[in-house]
Amino acid sequence: MTTIYFVRHAEPNYTDPNDYTRALTPKGEADCARVVSFFEKIPVDAVYSSPYRRAIDTVKEMAKQKGLPITLVEDFRERRAAGEWMTDFSDFADYAKRQWEDFSYRLPGGECLQEVQERNVNALLSLLSKHRGETIVIGGHGTAICTVLRHYDPAFGFEAFDAMRHKMPWVVRLKFEEELSPAVQSFDLFEEEPSL
Repeated sequence: MTTIYFVRHAEPNYTDPNDYTRALTPKGEADCARVVSFFEKIPVDAVYSSPYRRAIDTVKEMAKQKGLPITLVEDFRERRAAGEWMTDFSDFADYAKRQWEDFSYRLPGGECLQEVQERNVNALLSLLSKHRGETIVIGGHGTAICTVLRHYDPAFGFEAFDAMRHKMPWVVRLKFEEELSPAVQSFDLFEEEPSL
């Protein structure tokens, strides 16, 4: 069995429009301790991450405590919403809902969810091939992770995406046997003790 843990980043500082440099807020930094605690008793063989700072920083301390380097994978990056930084998030839910209803929908200069799904799933399949029988942690992003979940469960839609939208950090475990559809479980790190 190969086990993949996707870790959605903690709360980011939205005043920085640069995905590669956007840091976590002080709350986000503090919440990374929840990631460390969650993985404390889980053996981990390798840690990967999106190249975006908020994803790296969320798994950094956990990887350090495991004595593991973080390998960056460009294809695990988050969806590019548009060609320019979105400054008005008031209609984000409408935009996101439209994307989940039509995986080919995009704003000018942005990516559609089909593109995000393809690159994230291909990156995941590469790791599954490389790490058979191991446990891997991937630092990632909400929309990107949800497109992977949709790949394995076509019923995963906007409602499920919207339910996790404000969970930062958030963990999803995928257990694969022979690369078939995985058993999926998500974990709310803000519960007293997430049940494994």
